[in-house]
Amino acid sequence: ERAVIFRLGRLLSGGARGPGVFFIIPCVDIYEKIDMRTQTFDVPPQEILTKDSVTVFVNAIMYYKVKDATSAVANVDDYSGSARLLAATTLRNVLGTKNLGDILSERESIAQEMQSTLDEATDPWGVQVERVEVKDVRVPEQLQRAMAAEAEAAREARAKVIAAEGEHKASRALRHA
Repeated sequence: ERAVIFRLGRLLSGGARGPGVFFIIPCVDIYEKIDMRTQTFDVPPQEILTKDSVTVFVNAIMYYKVKDATSAVANVDDYSGSARLLAATTLRNVLGTKNLGDILSERESIAQEMQSTLDEATDPWGVQVERVEVKDVRVPEQLQRAMAAEAEAAREARAKVIAAEGEHKASRALRHA
């Protein structure tokens, strides 16, 4: 933990204090403790309209930590809440530019893109986004049924083509016999 000290409302020079013992003047100094450990945030399921007009529910996990306690206190009101809101909107923005197939197959590249975007945005706040993982992509049941019916129809069409080819080969064999 680090302590950022304000004396009469002004940031005390020398940066954040700690870890260890530090002294404050009562009634004159105010301090804010900042946890420097890695924190996690479970981005709640976001309803996202993909590029191909499919509605999906996606949730993710973001791992972040404070790298500069003074910036985290002085440059943004609530660094943790701001980073969390930014993670949710970035998830929506990044996935809104992708097709459903891309979302399902390219999770790693989406996570990398989100991490770089979030890290760049939170850098002035003294926050470093260490990792982002797309946890779950849920497709609505109606769309799942439609996709299953489409796959079943494709399998049946392939089976009919194979059966027709077999009959064609059998008729050729009978004609040559």
